[in-house]
Amino acid sequence: MDTLYIVMPAYNEEANIEEVIVKWYPLLEGKSDASRLVIADSGSTDRTHSILEEMTSRYPKLVILSDTGKQHGPKVIALYKYAISQKADYVFQTDSDDQTDPAEFGGFWERRRKYSAILGCRKKRGDGLSRALVENVVCRLLHIYFGVRVPDANAPFRLMRTDVIAKYIDRLPEDYALPNIMMTAFFAYFHEKITFREITFKPREKGKNSINIPKIVGIGRKALVDFYHFKKNL
Repeated sequence: MDTLYIVMPAYNEEANIEEVIVKWYPLLEGKSDASRLVIADSGSTDRTHSILEEMTSRYPKLVILSDTGKQHGPKVIALYKYAISQKADYVFQTDSDDQTDPAEFGGFWERRRKYSAILGCRKKRGDGLSRALVENVVCRLLHIYFGVRVPDANAPFRLMRTDVIAKYIDRLPEDYALPNIMMTAFFAYFHEKITFREITFKPREKGKNSINIPKIVGIGRKALVDFYHFKKNL
C-alpha cells in the first residue's frame, strides 16, 4: 500500500489543533503502516505544543517537528523534506486552522496515480475578498514571470508525489516564505502532470490568523524580486 504523509504547519492553534487532528487522522486508515500525520510546531506561544505532545499517546502515527522555525513557509519546506527523508510515496499538505474539509481528500486520493500533483482550487473563499485579490495578483505574476496559467497557486490542499517534490525542493532556500506558490510554478513550468480540483475553503472560526494585509504586502514585494531570480536560474 502507498505511504501517505499528511503534513501541516501550526502556529498558536490551541483553539483548533485537537479538533483538526481528530478530523484528519482517520485518513491514514487504508494506507501503509508507515503513513503519518506530521505537524510542524515551533514558536507557538500558546498551548499548541503541549496539546500535541499529549495527543501523541493517543495517536501513535502523529509526529511533531519542533525545530522548523516560526514562519509558515520554512515549516512547509521542512515538512516536505521530512517526508522525502522518510521515503513517503505521497505528501498531502493542508493547514491546521480548520479551514479545509477532510471529506474532500478522497476525491484527490482516488486520482493520485493519474497525476504528479493534484492541487486545490478555491473558487469561493471564506477568508475575505482581500485574500482572493492577492491570490489573483499572484497568479497573474506567475503568468508574467514564468508564462504559466494556474487558477490557484497557494491553496493549502495539495496531494503530491514525493519524488516530484524532491525534484524542485532544493531550489528553495530553507527560509523561503512562499514554497507552495513556487512549487506550483515549477510544476507548471516544467510540465509536470498536474490538475486542479475545486475545494471548499471555510472562514476561520477559532484562533487568530497570524498573516495580515501589511504582512502580505511586505511578502509580496519580496516575492517580486524572488520570482525574478527564480526565473533567471531556471
